[in-house]
Amino acid sequence: MRLETIPWNGNGPVHVDALQQQLEQEGFNVFRWRDEAGVSYEPHSHEHDESLWVVDGELVFSSGGRDFRLRSGDRLMLPRGTVHAARAGAAGVTYLIGEK
Repeated sequence: MRLETIPWNGNGPVHVDALQQQLEQEGFNVFRWRDEAGVSYEPHSHEHDESLWVVDGELVFSSGGRDFRLRSGDRLMLPRGTVHAARAGAAGVTYLIGEK
């Protein structure tokens, strides 16, 4: 796995059940998370691979001096050990977190 964003293809609305099913089929343990507007996370890393999939709202993810703006339907692939920070958008954000 490498650090990358996968933009939403724009084909129809985001269906959270379908996103969760895909993550599970890829071997991720999945849970839903909600951050209120402006919530931020200081730089940190994880001991597992993650995939974040935005269901609603916006999340600005930062790593290696780069910012990644994720909106509804956008997905982030986050390899274990990657130092990163995050900030919820003005309306907050709901997303799925897959871990493996």
